[in-house]
Order: sequence, then structure tokens, then C-alpha cells
Amino acid sequence: MVLPIVVGVDGSEPSLRAVDWAADEAALRGAPLRLVYASLWERYEGGSLAEDLNKPSEQVTAEDIVRTAAQRARMRRPDIAVSTDVLPEEPEYALVREGRNACALVLGTRGRSGFVEMLLGSVSLTVAAHADCPVIVLRGSHDNQVPAGARGRIVVGVGEQATDSAALRFAVQEAKLRHATLDAVRAWRCPAHETTDHPLLAGEPARLHEQHAVEVLDKALKDAPAAVDLHRRTVEGPARRVLLDASHEADLLVVGARRNPGHLGLQLGRVAHAVLHHSACAVAVVPEQA
Repeated sequence: MVLPIVVGVDGSEPSLRAVDWAADEAALRGAPLRLVYASLWERYEGGSLAEDLNKPSEQVTAEDIVRTAAQRARMRRPDIAVSTDVLPEEPEYALVREGRNACALVLGTRGRSGFVEMLLGSVSLTVAAHADCPVIVLRGSHDNQVPAGARGRIVVGVGEQATDSAALRFAVQEAKLRHATLDAVRAWRCPAHETTDHPLLAGEPARLHEQHAVEVLDKALKDAPAAVDLHRRTVEGPARRVLLDASHEADLLVVGARRNPGHLGLQLGRVAHAVLHHSACAVAVVPEQA
């Protein structure tokens, strides 16, 4: 049984762009597409739902929202199976639960302008932090269009514990499906206390840290399939900055997020949290077991 790709829809153009992305992804995977509207979403979004649909608020119904989304998905990809559901509950709980039986969750962001556009909504952040499946949050383009594979590049951040990484497996699969180049990036830094003023030793600590980054990357990628156009990169600097810089040349940025069973708070590390808020392209947060 092929698990569906689930999209959270709310009637806004960002959520319809998420439908476009998810429809393309479903076609690539041969998976069904499931469109879900949590009917308490307007508690977070207010009157903007009606504004985006150009209707008075009293005329905007859940059926309007899922019907419009389904029509858009079928027009974009007539060959995929599309189903819809309206769930009378809080959106973050509904979507996290939907993720238990999905191969991926896809969400849009509702940036309006200026500073607000840079930040991620609470629903998307909560879902990315708790879902059991990969969560793809669309960022970057705000022209209501989703260019499929515009750059032909996927970037994956490789962490210290990269062996058997779910994020890396997901990135490899995406690169294969899209016939895209995969950039595996490992950031490294030389702690300030390890530097020295001696001219013959000044570069030694940095060289050792860079070499360790190369070894981590090689170990993580030792079983990568030859069919993938794989590029390995070690870059000096904080992982957040390195990955955000890389996002400007990518269609998708993939990062892992370690899950700690029994922990109730947001289960996102600093890197995942930063790229969700500020990436220039779509971000996939893939759960890793602690």
C-alpha cells in the first residue's frame, strides 16, 4: 500500500501552492494525494481566508476550500488520485495525526509582507516539530507559482550523527525522483580556544576540524547509490548560516530533526528551526530517532 501525501489547505494562495507542490510530488512517487482542511484553522488566520477567496467571510465554507484545492490538483496532475477531508479540530493536532499514515506532509506559509513574511506560522512550526513523517514547508517564491525543479538541485545538511540518517535517505530519494543534483553539505567550525598565535601552528586546529568534517561526510555517504549526481561539500561556518546560504541555489533543503519519545516541547534543533524561518527555498524536515 502506497501511503498518501497529505496537504494542509486553508483556502489561501500559499496553501494552494502547497497543493501544486504536493501534486507534483504525488505524481513522481505514484502516490495518492490527500487534502485536509482543519475547520478551526480560521482561529489562526482570521478574515484573510475570505480575502484570499474574494468572498464575504460568511460565504467561505470548508467545502469551498477543499473543492477549490482538489480542482487545482486535478488540473495540474490529472493522473493522480485525489481525496479530501474536513476535520473539525485544531489544525496542528489534525495534521500531526494525519502524518502517522502519510509518506509526507506538505504545508504552505502565509507571509504577507516585510518581517512577517520571514517568519513561519505556529501551525507549520508545530507540525514540523512533531510529525512522524517528513514535513515539507514551502518557502521562497511568493508569486503563487511553483516552478518544478527550476534549479535541479537538492541540498541536505549532514550532521554529526549522520550514519543511517533518515534525512539523507529522503534527500537521495528526492534527487532520484527529480533527476536532480544532490549537494551533501557538512558545516564545520574551529573553536576559538583552539586557535594559536604561533605562525607554524595557526592553521593546524582548523585543518583537523575540516578533516573531521570530511570523514563524517564520507562515512554518511559511503552507501549512496551511484545513480545520484552527488556533490560533497564541507564549509566553514555555523550550520545555520551555511545551509541558509545554500538554500538560495536549491529547490529543496533537507534537514533532520531528532525525536525524543516522551518529550512534549518543540522537537526541533536550532538548525531546523532557523532554516524553517529563513530558507530561500522549500524545506523538508525529516524526523530522526534519538
